[in-house]
Amino acid sequence: MALRLADSAPDRAPAHPLRRYRARRDAIEAGLARAATAPARDLPALFAGVADEALAGLAEEASEPLLLNYAGVALYELGSLEAAGELFRAARRLDPQLPHVESNLAEIERRRGGPRPQLPARIAARLPEQERAAREAAAAARPASGLTLSLCMIVKDEAEMLPRSLAAARDAVDEIVVVDTGSSDATVEIARSFGARVVEHEWTGSFAEARNVSFEAASGDWILFLDADEVLVAEDAPLLRELTGRTWREAFYLVETHHTGELGDGTAVTHNALRIFRNRPEYRFEGRVHEQVAHRLPAGQPERIEPTRVRIDHYGYLGVVRDTREKSRRNIELLRRQLLESGESAFLCFNLGSELAAAGDADPARQQFERAWELLAADPERADRPYVPSLSVRLVKSLRVTGRHEDAARRAAEGLELFEDLTDLVLEQARLARAGGEAERARELLEECLRRGDAPSRYSPTVGCGSFLALVELAELESERGDFAAAERLLRRCLAEHPGYLGGVLPLAQAMLRRGAEAEEVVAAIEQGVSEMTPSVHFMTATALYEAGLPQAAEPLYRAVTEAQPGNGYAQLALAESLLSQREFAAAAASAAAVAEDAGCAAAAARSELFSRVLAGEPLAEPCRRAARRSLDATEIAMFQAWAEADGAAEFPRLDPACAAILPTMLEALLRIEAFEAFEGLLPALEAAGVPPRERHQTLAEIYLRRGFLESAADEWIAACEHHGADAEALTGLARVAQARGLDEDAELLTQKAREILSSSC
Repeated sequence: MALRLADSAPDRAPAHPLRRYRARRDAIEAGLARAATAPARDLPALFAGVADEALAGLAEEASEPLLLNYAGVALYELGSLEAAGELFRAARRLDPQLPHVESNLAEIERRRGGPRPQLPARIAARLPEQERAAREAAAAARPASGLTLSLCMIVKDEAEMLPRSLAAARDAVDEIVVVDTGSSDATVEIARSFGARVVEHEWTGSFAEARNVSFEAASGDWILFLDADEVLVAEDAPLLRELTGRTWREAFYLVETHHTGELGDGTAVTHNALRIFRNRPEYRFEGRVHEQVAHRLPAGQPERIEPTRVRIDHYGYLGVVRDTREKSRRNIELLRRQLLESGESAFLCFNLGSELAAAGDADPARQQFERAWELLAADPERADRPYVPSLSVRLVKSLRVTGRHEDAARRAAEGLELFEDLTDLVLEQARLARAGGEAERARELLEECLRRGDAPSRYSPTVGCGSFLALVELAELESERGDFAAAERLLRRCLAEHPGYLGGVLPLAQAMLRRGAEAEEVVAAIEQGVSEMTPSVHFMTATALYEAGLPQAAEPLYRAVTEAQPGNGYAQLALAESLLSQREFAAAAASAAAVAEDAGCAAAAARSELFSRVLAGEPLAEPCRRAARRSLDATEIAMFQAWAEADGAAEFPRLDPACAAILPTMLEALLRIEAFEAFEGLLPALEAAGVPPRERHQTLAEIYLRRGFLESAADEWIAACEHHGADAEALTGLARVAQARGLDEDAELLTQKAREILSSSC
């Protein structure tokens, strides 16, 4: 009953080592499986055959943890405990995480001194030779030495990021190969200064082609590939070097952290990234963008790929480094070209959907994710494909955000059937429940997320789905039902357990303010809870204070951000708004003017500056030119000029009707800061912009009601009725005023009258 390899016939050419290993492993596992149900009389021959096959493999290559363990199991069953123990210890030495090896060693200790099994004579006669081979294999099972590692990169105009990446990796690798695809800056010179071999290659629109050029030029036994915005964590360099001796592996996953916010703010996503593999010609990339090599690695041999603790930081998603939309648009174009060239595939649809989602195109992204899921339906190995867990989560999310809630719930259930411990999907189910108004169901699911914890790293999950993200969403549920103290407790717990995650800062500050805490108490709680008062912490705390009507308390926190990050346009604009709320008009204008002309909030800053300049009575010539450079619409600029020129004049200059859209916001802002004289001066602008009389009354009434000027709101709706006839809208508005005054009976009568008018008009 000896085992046989399918490709081991002597008249055939030797099989590739990886195929031969798999055939041997499969034969051994088949023998062990048969032993589970075979009659007792057949067991010695079965285990002897397993031992022979495993030891034959170890004679070819002793550093195979799985074969060491299997040989140990077979010899244990044959009663050779000492030899089995040596094999198990050798397997553990190579791979401490190997399943069952610890329990196998414990079982040997338990069985010592017990009776040896009775073996047939021919099996017993072979056992000493097997024991000798086992001891030799165990002694020879060591990591390899002297193997080399090549770092391969593709770059273009990376002079800013490249030095940091190369400096971190230089001493951990034996060779650096950089493929430059047409840099116009100092990228090539920088690469050569670090000892890199630079290969200049014309960009053809294919990342895979460029990567493969770098691999062809590499001479190391192993290949590590990084991008210029990825940095090896310094203290992990020795472990990276150690990996090169693990010849029983074909590839390694590194732990990659994508930083998505300001550095140190805890806004990051961590996942396992396959970045190191043996330098074999068959391991090459495919795909114009989101290129992949994993599918080229040995199929059905998960023991050949190892997750490691080696870390790399990815800074390409930081706001100061990457324009997400611009990069996504480029990738979308490349992926669509690939669709035309190579046809549809699930992985290609997944990548295209991911880029469309990043670009904000929710519905097209959903269509691509759905198509990818459909294409995978008949794939029996879909659960083993590394990207499918991420696909399932993104598909459910895209269905949710596009309003397809029933489909989202169905796909979430399907995903959990495939990946039962994927907490990200449970969090999506909770969000679906919230969107459907099922608060209690959402609460149960969020508690389930906390019980589960984060999903295993093999899924490339979003960190926090089983911890801080679920806690924040639970707190939001408490806030929605008005229990701000409960929300505060949850958010304080979030900061205590996860001080590096700062997404709970803003909701914590908001919850405390809503339950009546003073500004000083809020700031103190945040300072005590976070690991560091970073600029983002200051910004979020200030925003909560500002939105709660405490601009004076918010101002110093916003200033702290602008001092630490002078180029942060959003912080400069927020500081301007807090100053404006305190009627410090000149200072507000100066802060808004400090926003860079190419900032994402440049147009809003221009609007804020002009608003403040008018209130401060300052000249507008240069601010208007600056506003034009910041892409503020010319009609808005003209409106501010007209407002400044009017200055109490009998007639307001005629305005473009497009100005009518922004005038209500400006008028309400003037009421908010109690600039009543300026408010009166801007009122004629509504008529100058062509707003019809009834609409003017309605607009002003709504503004007055929101700001608490109930009498003025009632006057506007009464005027609308007197001059233009009573209508349902005006009567409903008067009912709201009556209700705000506590006149419930009057409110009901007015509401009833409004209903009658609506009914008669139908």
